[in-house]
Amino acid sequence: MTELGLASNDSNINPPVVRTGGQLLAECLVANGATYGFGVPGESYLAVLDALYDLQDQFDLMVTRNEGGASYMAAAYGALTGEPGLCFTTRGPGATNASVGVHSARQNSAPMILFVGQVGRGMLGREAFQEIDYQAFYGSIAKWVVQIEDASRIPEIIARAFTTAVSGRAGPVVIALPEDVLTETTEASPCAARFPSLPVADGDTLTEIREMLAGSRQPLIITGGRDWPSASREAVQQFAESSGIPLLTAFRFNDLVDNHSPVYAGSAGVGMHAELQSLIRDSDVVLALGVRFGEISTLGYTLFSVPEAKQKIIHVHVSTDEIGKVYVPTLAVHASPGAVARQLADAGALEGDRSRWCERARKQFTDSLKCPAQPGDVDMGVVCAHLRDVLPDDVIITNGAGNFTAWPNRFLTYGPNARLLAPQNGTMGFGLPAAIAAKKVMPERTVVCFAGDGDFQMNCQELGSAMQYDALPVVLIINNGSYGTIRMHQESHYPDRTSATDIVNPDYLALGKAYGMHTEVVDRTDQFAAAFERACSSDTGALLDIQINIESLTPGRSLTEIRNAAVARIRS
Repeated sequence: MTELGLASNDSNINPPVVRTGGQLLAECLVANGATYGFGVPGESYLAVLDALYDLQDQFDLMVTRNEGGASYMAAAYGALTGEPGLCFTTRGPGATNASVGVHSARQNSAPMILFVGQVGRGMLGREAFQEIDYQAFYGSIAKWVVQIEDASRIPEIIARAFTTAVSGRAGPVVIALPEDVLTETTEASPCAARFPSLPVADGDTLTEIREMLAGSRQPLIITGGRDWPSASREAVQQFAESSGIPLLTAFRFNDLVDNHSPVYAGSAGVGMHAELQSLIRDSDVVLALGVRFGEISTLGYTLFSVPEAKQKIIHVHVSTDEIGKVYVPTLAVHASPGAVARQLADAGALEGDRSRWCERARKQFTDSLKCPAQPGDVDMGVVCAHLRDVLPDDVIITNGAGNFTAWPNRFLTYGPNARLLAPQNGTMGFGLPAAIAAKKVMPERTVVCFAGDGDFQMNCQELGSAMQYDALPVVLIINNGSYGTIRMHQESHYPDRTSATDIVNPDYLALGKAYGMHTEVVDRTDQFAAAFERACSSDTGALLDIQINIESLTPGRSLTEIRNAAVARIRS
């Protein structure tokens, strides 16, 4: 009896912990190493907010002014850190607002998890207040969409979400949280995800890659994607330099390679100059490491013919869904691009002399940094030349979408520690939330946001979040009083018929001051250097209103030249 009694007492020493679904979810986030989240509070997930109250020393939820801003921040966090960026929104309108960041994370291959409130289980299917079928709504842009129906399954689903977001081609996961699931209790315990090891190329495949490159007269390496720890970046550069192979980056992955390397030849992105287009067309073997062959990097799928390119393509990707999706490769390699880069570097340099080809590629890149003089009193080519000289080695540059992005994407150079956070889905308003998120998690670094005047106003309210959390970056508003990209296309197709592209702007200096920022107008080129120095010295962030001439719509052609060319084409 005594032994039985003791056994009975022992079983009660550590009784199961009973938690609400909200508490369990919050503890699962911490168990998976999450420390930051972004969101707008909502009544549909009050139980999670209440649980986070007890975890304030372990998890920091940054409250934003709009769900779109929150989801952009989460997508930027995922791109910057390689860990899932977490976003919290309420149901219905909150979920639809957040969809823009989910789409951005998808096309940027950035890991992200969106937690979105849902009506109670007993109301599902009735079009209850703010009810949405999230599988139908998010199904085409997220890697996985799931609705938790039982609180006891929260640990399982959260672990799978973290694994799914970072595995293969990284991307967004959406988890719907019925309100009553978050308030019901369970004895389930938090658990952490376990991540699979990344595949590598076998010996025969590695030999075939090297033989194809060694037998090439004009090879290229193009890098893209997210599987690039510093050791892998160094490895691909080492291999390219020792073998004399020009190294390109895919659209808005400029920061994957040290732009100062003698083999770096530029980024295959928007506004690709003719010399870079020719370089890609003239290549005979292309080693594509982590590239997904999107429309922009292929110039509308014209630099490589579909489905079989003239060039021999070696496509290395960690996701089999990407290999052969557009182009049938000569050699398909299911492996981690970063791991293959390290394997190639470890195997040593290739034999053969490709110096003339490599020198040609490098020269066209360095020549492309020489911007022609721009019309108007502020010359952004001169501004960017100054920035190349003064930006710190570990600067973080962000931008949204518009013609103004040519300046940070084509005329800045990125060293081994610099980062570029920019949307591959061409979404306006991304740059400011991305800069705020970067400044929040890496406050010691200089963060500079490039924004057009139209682009900036998509999310300028997020300066309130930046002020609240002391995460104020330096913002450069490239102000031409126009939706410039659309104006350019308008003049190209319907010359001299301006419609719906003019913008009347607010007083940006007053707006920046309202959020406690240092503000200045720059309306002459010679004002910029001193103004930027003051901006970077400010401990409250800064906003510079850089007033450029509408004629300076693109670096290569003025607005008048674009219009005149269109008129001549139509008349002919």
